Amino acid sequence: MASTPSTAIPGQKKVGMVSLGCPKALVDSERILTRLRADGYAMSPDYAGADVVLVNTCGFLDSAKEESLAAIGEAIAENGRVIVTGCMGEEADAIRAAHPAVLAVTGAHQYEQVVEEVHRAAPPSQGPFVDLIPQPDVKLTPRHYSYLKISEGCNHSCAFCIIPQLRGKLTSRRIDAVLREAEKLVAAGTKELLVISQDTSAYGVDIRHESRQWHGREVRAHMTDLARELGTLRTPEGQVPWVRLHYVYPYPHVDAVIPLMAEGLLTPYLDIPFQHASPKVLKAMKRPANEAKVLERLKSWRAIAPDMTIRSSFVVGFPGETEEDFRYLLDWLEEAQLDRVGAFRFEPVEGAAANALPDPVPEEVKEERYARLMEVTERISAAKLGAKVGRTLPVIIDEVGEPDEDGDRGATGRTQADAPEIDGQVFLRNVPEALRPGDFVEAQIEDADAHDLYGVPTA
Repeated sequence: MASTPSTAIPGQKKVGMVSLGCPKALVDSERILTRLRADGYAMSPDYAGADVVLVNTCGFLDSAKEESLAAIGEAIAENGRVIVTGCMGEEADAIRAAHPAVLAVTGAHQYEQVVEEVHRAAPPSQGPFVDLIPQPDVKLTPRHYSYLKISEGCNHSCAFCIIPQLRGKLTSRRIDAVLREAEKLVAAGTKELLVISQDTSAYGVDIRHESRQWHGREVRAHMTDLARELGTLRTPEGQVPWVRLHYVYPYPHVDAVIPLMAEGLLTPYLDIPFQHASPKVLKAMKRPANEAKVLERLKSWRAIAPDMTIRSSFVVGFPGETEEDFRYLLDWLEEAQLDRVGAFRFEPVEGAAANALPDPVPEEVKEERYARLMEVTERISAAKLGAKVGRTLPVIIDEVGEPDEDGDRGATGRTQADAPEIDGQVFLRNVPEALRPGDFVEAQIEDADAHDLYGVPTA
C-alpha cells in the first residue's frame, strides 16, 4: 500500500492506494490522490482503514499483468471494495473475469473517471471543517525528490511495445504548466527533479508552434527550452536542484542540452533507451539503427561534460537475434562504455507486433546471453566506479540510520550518477547527527564495487 501523511477527522472517508509499474504511473497515482484529498478524502496507509482501495495497474508485460491481477486479488481479500485503474485497465474484461468483485475499472490517466467511481463507491462525507484542513498535493516519493511528467503517450511503433495502445499518441503538456509544477515542487522542498515521459526528446513535437510567456520570457514547447528553464530553478536555500533527464532518445537536438550539464545547470546524466546495437535487430524492433553515429556522439558529449553518466537498458533474445547479433551488442557495449546498464530477457506482450516474428530465441539461450551481457556491463561498471575512489563527490542523502554500538551513524545517498530506485547508492559512515534526508554533502569515496560506492562525509 502506498502511504502518505494524512490529516483525518471523524467520519471522513479514507482511500487506500496500491501503485504498480513505472514512475509515470506513480505520478498518475499522486494526481488521483491529490484530487481526492481536495474532495475531502483522507488517505489510508493500510487496507483495514480504507473505505475503498484503488489499484493502479501495469499492463506493459504479461508478467506485469500477473502482478497486477495478484495485487487486485490481495486488495479484494483484505478490503473487498476495490477500484482498478491504470494501463491494465484497458483490459477490463480480463480483470473482471479474474476478479468479478471489483467495483469499477478505468483506463490509464482517466483521472476524472477514477474520481467519479470513488465518489460513487464511497461518497465523500465532508463536514463543516473539512474544507478548513490544508490540502497539499499528495507525494508518494520522499519529500526531497519528485517525478516531473512532461507528456503522455508515444509516437513510436516499436515491435515489442504496446504503450501507444495503452496510453495513446504523444500528448505534450503546456510548457508553462510543466515549469509551474517544477517551480512549485522545488519551492516545497524538492532537491531533485526526475523528468519523465515515454520520449522526453520528443516533448512538444505535437504542439511545435506553441510558445508561452514564462517570467517575462517566451519559451517554446521543446526539450531544449524546457531543459534551459529547468536549469534556472533554485531551492529556497539558493541551491541548484538536480534535474535528471530520463527516457531521452538521441535525436540531434539533444546535443544542445549537454553544455547545460557542463555548466552545472542540469545533472550530467542521460537515460537513453538504446534496447540493442545490432542494425538487424534494431530494424526488426522498428527502432533507429544508427549505432555508429551514436558512439561518435557519446564521445563528443563526454568531451563537453566529462563526468556525464549514460544509463540504458537492453533486450536480449529478441526474435531473430543470432549469436552474431548478440556479439555485435557486446562489442558495442565495450566501445560505448556505458555507466549504468539494465537488461531484460525478451518477453512476448499480448498485442505486440514482435509476437508474430519468426525465429524465437529459446529460453535457455536468453538466459545464457543475459548472463554474458551482465558480466560485461558489471565489469565496465566496476572499473568506472573504481576510478572514483579517492575523489570527493556531491551526494544527496536518502536515508539516515541509527548509531551502531560504537556510536557510528551511517547514511545512504546517491551521487549525480545515480537515479533513485534504478542505479547504485553511496553508503556513508560517520555522518553528523544533524544530517537529514534531502541534505547535500560532499563525500570522500573510499571504496567501490560493481554497483555502489562507500565513503565518509568530508565535513
